Amino acid sequence: MLDYCIRAAGPDDLDGARAVMLDTVHREFGTGYVPRWHGDIVDPAAAYLAPARHTLLVALDPADRTVVATGALDSRGPAHPPNPRRIADRFPSGETAQLRRIYVRPEHRRRGLARRLVADLLAFAAADGGYRAVYLHTDPAVTGAETFWRSLGKVVLDEREEPGGGQGIIHFEIPMGR
Repeated sequence: MLDYCIRAAGPDDLDGARAVMLDTVHREFGTGYVPRWHGDIVDPAAAYLAPARHTLLVALDPADRTVVATGALDSRGPAHPPNPRRIADRFPSGETAQLRRIYVRPEHRRRGLARRLVADLLAFAAADGGYRAVYLHTDPAVTGAETFWRSLGKVVLDEREEPGGGQGIIHFEIPMGR
């Protein structure tokens, strides 16, 4: 494995992190930028660098030091709506570390970057001392996402199994002690 540097993002990393995130929502999700879902992408400094209990990690390509992967954590639990009420109730804001924006550029995948980012984010959550749970949701239509998250956590709700299919999202709890 190449010697990627994973670190907390600083101001000089934000343009590269934003590019990875925007490329992912366009390419992988096919939605492009949707303000109500992706506001943190436009202003990652306010979303992840300013609040003490939040963080944004970046992985840098060892060859040219460009940002090739991101991972973020914040203290906002899943909102209802759009998420089911029982998910919002189970993972309240302030007590829940929500993993977000675990994105790796395609040419850098299958090198352990996402796992390393998640491990560092879980360590951040544990060190905080105030989080009682780690939550994330994923779109199973994204290639590899469901398999990856099932390897790390426990499904607490698969909306595809609900009457009407919900949004088709899978909700996970990740053990902090991983």
